[in-house]
Amino acid sequence: MSNQEATCYTVVYEDSSESPSTQDLRNALQKGSDEVKIDTLRKIIVLTINGNVQPQLLMPIIQYCMPSRNKHLKKLLHFYWEVCPKHDENGKLKQEMILVVNAIRNDLQHPNEYIRGATLRFLQKISRDQELLEPLIPICRSCLEHRHSYVRKNAVFAIYTIYREYEHLIPDAPELMQTFLAAESDATCKRNAFVFLANCAMSKAVEYVAQVHDQIGSLDELLQMAIIDVIRLDCKADSTHRSRWIRCIFELLNASSHAVQYEAATTLTALTQHTAAVKAAATTFINLVLKESDNNVKIIVLDRLDVLHSKHGHVFDNLIMDVLQVLSSADIEVRRKATSIALSMTSSRNVEDVVSFFKKQLQKTQVQDYEKAPEYRQLLIQSIHVCAVKFSEVAASVVHALMEFLGDSNNPSALDVVAFVREVVEKFPALRPSITKHLIRTLPEIKSGKVYRGVLWILGEYVESADEISETFQEVRKVLGEIPILAAEQRLLDEASIEDDEGKEGDEQKESITTKPRVLADGTYATETAYSSTASARLEAVKAANKPPLRTLLLGGDFFTGAVLATALTKLVLRFSDLSPDKKANALRAEAMLIMTSTIRVGQSKFSSAPIDEDSSERILNCIQTLSELEIKPVVEGIFLSDTKAAYSKMVAAQEKKAAENRELEAAKQDVVQVDDLLTFRQFTKKAGDDVIDYDEDVGRATGAGEAQEDFISNLSRISQLTGFSDPIYAEAYVKVHGFDIMLDVLLVNQTSNTLQNLCLDFATLGDLKIVERPTVYTVAPHGFQSIKATIKVSSTETGVIFGSILWEGPDLSEQAVILSDIHVDIMDYIKPAYCTEAQFRSMWTEFEWENRVNVSTTMSYVKHTHHLDQINVQLILSVSEPREYLKHIMKSTNMSCLTPEGAMAGDSNFLSANMYARSLFGEDALANLSIERLESGTITGHVRIRSKTQGIALSLGDRITMAQKDNRSPVKP
Repeated sequence: MSNQEATCYTVVYEDSSESPSTQDLRNALQKGSDEVKIDTLRKIIVLTINGNVQPQLLMPIIQYCMPSRNKHLKKLLHFYWEVCPKHDENGKLKQEMILVVNAIRNDLQHPNEYIRGATLRFLQKISRDQELLEPLIPICRSCLEHRHSYVRKNAVFAIYTIYREYEHLIPDAPELMQTFLAAESDATCKRNAFVFLANCAMSKAVEYVAQVHDQIGSLDELLQMAIIDVIRLDCKADSTHRSRWIRCIFELLNASSHAVQYEAATTLTALTQHTAAVKAAATTFINLVLKESDNNVKIIVLDRLDVLHSKHGHVFDNLIMDVLQVLSSADIEVRRKATSIALSMTSSRNVEDVVSFFKKQLQKTQVQDYEKAPEYRQLLIQSIHVCAVKFSEVAASVVHALMEFLGDSNNPSALDVVAFVREVVEKFPALRPSITKHLIRTLPEIKSGKVYRGVLWILGEYVESADEISETFQEVRKVLGEIPILAAEQRLLDEASIEDDEGKEGDEQKESITTKPRVLADGTYATETAYSSTASARLEAVKAANKPPLRTLLLGGDFFTGAVLATALTKLVLRFSDLSPDKKANALRAEAMLIMTSTIRVGQSKFSSAPIDEDSSERILNCIQTLSELEIKPVVEGIFLSDTKAAYSKMVAAQEKKAAENRELEAAKQDVVQVDDLLTFRQFTKKAGDDVIDYDEDVGRATGAGEAQEDFISNLSRISQLTGFSDPIYAEAYVKVHGFDIMLDVLLVNQTSNTLQNLCLDFATLGDLKIVERPTVYTVAPHGFQSIKATIKVSSTETGVIFGSILWEGPDLSEQAVILSDIHVDIMDYIKPAYCTEAQFRSMWTEFEWENRVNVSTTMSYVKHTHHLDQINVQLILSVSEPREYLKHIMKSTNMSCLTPEGAMAGDSNFLSANMYARSLFGEDALANLSIERLESGTITGHVRIRSKTQGIALSLGDRITMAQKDNRSPVKP
């Protein structure tokens, strides 16, 4: 057998510390017990699989192992006969194999059914050796009549594999199987025989299905699955039995096996597009999700249901409540997938029922022992948000129910509610008064600083009446407590001191000393002494006392919330002064300024856990200055009252526009056919159903068989030179990246006048790369060529290096070698642009621990190609130092997508900050933040921060950006 036709086996780990010689193995086979022979034969099999063939041991194995009655040893012998070389150098069968055939014949006639069945299974592995199989055909036929079903079912598949390779050995096999199928009673044997007919005699398989179609529902599960495959294949050939097959498939929708139900539903939609059939298939999918316990199966079925809905959306109108029942599953991914399908099915006719169901589920999440309640609650809130924005008639009924969760201890859920309320209050002006009133009443229940900031912004923008402004100030005073904060806290501390003085004079001066041993970094011991005074203890007690929520946040150091509070109060005062310029407006202005100054002072005192930051302090001072100049109508008044709201309105409008564009793209998405494309006859026939799942085509796509061939120029760009032209052997490699594999096609050229014997190409790798094949030895003639293929597995997105050497024996049997140049694996083949929301980006940025910071300092030049002028291609070198051009250059170099909206980067500015995101084929997320500045000299400076969950992708992308900076002539398309 040629090397190209040789079977490929898995490389098995071999302990190099124990490598017995051929004589040791022979002695163990000759003198050892059955246990020793089993262990020895296992070692020989491993050696043979790994390429170290032992032809001298073939006869000892035949002589000392074949006569044994040990079943384990017989099984190992089958493995050995499968992998050992059975032909000599001329391709003829070895003489020793005659003895092996005789032993196999005896095992096929053995009274033990296990030995017979195992031997029949072994025949399926050597079905390509005609000389071995031909004497065994009569015995295989006789095994079809054995009393035990284990023998019969293996005999069927043995005959099937022989007939598939050498049809002339058993020419009457289809008729034999048809007769066997009619008389057989065992379910597994019937299924095997039917599979034989389906693959070798389709007409007879169709004839059998037509005979048993009335009782197809009572057949065994395995046979039902095989019948579905036959129906699918028969309908691809425009069968005349289509109507009968549809009735059979309808009956199989009620089968007891979930696998049969899934295959039947999938096949039914391929046979017909009738509304009843599609609805029956969809109902079957939904029932499968509800009954199946495996979450992976649930997600697969939901994916299939989603595809079916995308093609037949009108059929699903009455099934949306059934889909929502899937939310009873405990797995959050299943719930998320089911919710996505339900939202795509939501229309104006059923949106009220859907929202009502979501609200009931939301109430259930309030139970303490509800599984994964926070995540599920957040999913429900987001779903209600989508429904309310898409269908305005339900917004009024859900917004007040959701605002009850603003005080939720689960921060993400409360933030989703704030985002929802903010969008609703902008889009639906009629709901603003009721929403703002509810928000004002909810202020004491809020616990999170982020939620407070969102609510305060909404109140500052949309509270418009004088009464509501006064009510807002009253509630703010309640959640802040006594003003000024610093004086109130100091009074509490003084009162605590007086109480201690009454209890014991001078107690505040008493100090307690605590001493305990410590282990230093160098391993030595030291004594640590801690001094604590009663005064500091009293201060901590005052800080720990129960306080209103907003006051607690300010004393805890959250002065960003304090700055948002100052901005909201400023907007309210400015609006109130326009509505009623009287003494009350002046009183509100004084109260607001008091709150702001109190915030700054407490931030500079000992009562705050952290000092106030400079940005928050400056922001609050700006608000104080604005209120102090109220009479002269400062310019910033327009910024406070109109510009901020206009900016948010513009952002919401941009989001709606983008969503509308995406919907239009999805609606207009269709297959584009070129003018000169060939037409097939299938395009002229009426489509009778959905696309049939062709498993053969799926396998072909998975193995890359259907990939388009690259052109010659593209292939040349992937060639790497491994040795020099003056070396004895010239080597070059064509590097082809396919999925998770790297294929190396190495060409070796013998540039000497000598024959190179025992030539071996040995590769090694750095990074998450793994060599699959074991090195093979070659002989290359003088000035001859040799092509060698190697496969390397890639397991992560990390910069890898492939290096190696070529070893051979010279004229005097001296070892000679040539070291190969390194091949660097480009990670860009595994990184693809991806998109995520801003919230997801922030969450991953906080979660990921690996960060790589790359400094930017470059002046970029681009080559712009102009048109041909008098047959001369003119190239114009332009120095482009725009920050946005540099961003495009980085995106192109790293295959990352920009998440920052185009509107946020619009305008002429010397500064640019943008977020980028990409995802690898291995599911690894890569985040990047670009912050750059253009100097007066035209130089772009700044940095790029890269974050990921693993170290490899962060370092690899950093290296890629560094290389992109060095490339000062990056081409830009005209």
